[in-house]
Amino acid sequence: MELSRENYEREVAHSSLERYSGSPVHLFQDLILLTNFPHYVVHFTEHYGAQFFEGSMFTVAHCPNKGVSILDFKIGSPAAALTIDLLSHLPGKLFLFLGMCGGVRDHYSLGEYCVPVASIRGEGTSNFYLPEEVPALANFVMQRAVTHVLEEDEVRYHLGITYTTNKRFWEFDRPFVEQLKASRAQVIEMEAATLFIASYRNKMPLGALLLISDLPLQKKGVKTKESSEEIFRLYMSKHVEHGIRILHHRRKMVYEG
Repeated sequence: MELSRENYEREVAHSSLERYSGSPVHLFQDLILLTNFPHYVVHFTEHYGAQFFEGSMFTVAHCPNKGVSILDFKIGSPAAALTIDLLSHLPGKLFLFLGMCGGVRDHYSLGEYCVPVASIRGEGTSNFYLPEEVPALANFVMQRAVTHVLEEDEVRYHLGITYTTNKRFWEFDRPFVEQLKASRAQVIEMEAATLFIASYRNKMPLGALLLISDLPLQKKGVKTKESSEEIFRLYMSKHVEHGIRILHHRRKMVYEG
């Protein structure tokens, strides 16, 4: 019997997800954390007794006791788009992106959170999903869960707009820096707009909690190897913990109607 186009697409997506992640599809839990950092997956594995897998592109870990999986898709909007395209074929999941960003306001500090309500589509990849005039918005209800958990813990955070770019080494490009300042974005990163647009197109509930890991417009504020390791050491554990709690709270909101 010949498969329908929809079933064939799902079959290819599942096969690709298993190949890229090294994990059987059936192990993915209903609550999924997305990140750019293998450090996060290793931490999750070690601290929550999760099962670790590594494929040709992703690293992933599953913790049935928490009902949570975490997937590292590396860096950039094309990788983010591929991740959403594949995960959209897993039914009934909730998604939260644990990313890092550069704070572009003078009063921001390292280790603070940004809860983005929207992102400027400067990366280009999102244009494959919806026209340029469609805003890249985070899932509102998911972001409500994010702010609920942060306020419950009395954690300082900034609510606003992120600028998503595909240019990694932008800090020394003066025209781009002026463009960034003119946009009035509060932070900058490389994946959020793609994740927001692709998940909206695929009807996936996805939010984001961004950790301010550098202050690139300040003197000596550009991230280095040493400062990056310090950010992981100081803030990664709490970032992951907050992510798990946010997903659990969002699921509770679903059950409560």
